[in-house]
Amino acid sequence: MKKVLLSMMVVGALLATSCKSEKKSTLESVKDAKTEMKKELVKKVEEVEEVVEETKTDVSNMINSAIEGVSIPKFENEAVTEHLQTYATYAKDFIAAKGDVLKNAKLAKQGVELAAKGKELLGSLDAESATKFKSVLNAIKSKMASVK
Repeated sequence: MKKVLLSMMVVGALLATSCKSEKKSTLESVKDAKTEMKKELVKKVEEVEEVVEETKTDVSNMINSAIEGVSIPKFENEAVTEHLQTYATYAKDFIAAKGDVLKNAKLAKQGVELAAKGKELLGSLDAESATKFKSVLNAIKSKMASVK
């Protein structure tokens, strides 16, 4: 009986001490996981902030035009940006006149002048700027074409 009682005490002592160490290791692993998750969360937040800053830069480089749905990028040459804004204003007036330029001589004259100035400015642009210029001009023209 003494042997059975003694072996039960030894087993109980082993169980009691082994549970304590498991609790400690569990707490440590939870703390480690928590710190690891915090690090990953900080990384993700930094990535999101970076994307937001890039988007802000892209948006701030765009100028609203007189026509809804057409954004004009900023060009190094301010004359190009101003020309596109003037062209967008002309297009808005053209749309308001329902595309009937013949009845409004002022619009007809302004359209010819803007086309000539556009060709002149296009010749002074580098390839990348010329592509941007053409795409914005085409967007404006497509809005004008929808009126006819």
